Amino acid sequence: MIVLKGIKKSYGTTEVLRGIDATIATGDFVSIVGPSGAGKSTLLHLIAGLDAATEGSIDFEGSAIQDLDKSALNQMRNEKIGLVFQFHNLLPELTALENVLLPRWIGKKIDDAAEKDALEKLAFLGIADRAHHLPNELSGGEQQRVAIARALINNPRILLADEPTGNLDSANASAVHELLVQLNEEFGQTVVVVTHNDQLAALGRKQWVMTDGLLKA
Repeated sequence: MIVLKGIKKSYGTTEVLRGIDATIATGDFVSIVGPSGAGKSTLLHLIAGLDAATEGSIDFEGSAIQDLDKSALNQMRNEKIGLVFQFHNLLPELTALENVLLPRWIGKKIDDAAEKDALEKLAFLGIADRAHHLPNELSGGEQQRVAIARALINNPRILLADEPTGNLDSANASAVHELLVQLNEEFGQTVVVVTHNDQLAALGRKQWVMTDGLLKA
């Protein structure tokens, strides 16, 4: 699905990634671990097209990410990539359901089935009864489930998660771990997750270790 070749990333004179070669196959569950500052989140952002590599290439199902213009990149991200971050990034004025529907609105794909799809995602994640609540009426674990539902609403080819349980207590973190595994094993969802959580990291079929901008796959 994704092939990374010779990926380097610098910010000014600071070299964050120093030459990454790796492959992500359809159906993979990849966990990326390593100390803070190793470049894990930077690598994930490059795969998502949220930032551009200084050198190297990223091929996503035959499309070279670095060659896409802003419009094409935004479309690819909206249609093919689901993003989950440590901080849920929910819009406070929108209900859980409306937050889940955001990618559909952005992609101008609101139809009669959109709300049904969103409710089904929330039901799968065990929070259908919270659909019409605002984020400040939800627990941290519920907010993260809403964020996952939002990431899944367009049935992405890959789910990228950056420290998805870093802001949760152990019980909610374990629940999110189980959901990610279920998505991968039962539905074939490709998952790449950056984490400091050893329990979550151990769930990856592939475990990548990053140290000083280099990756050991």
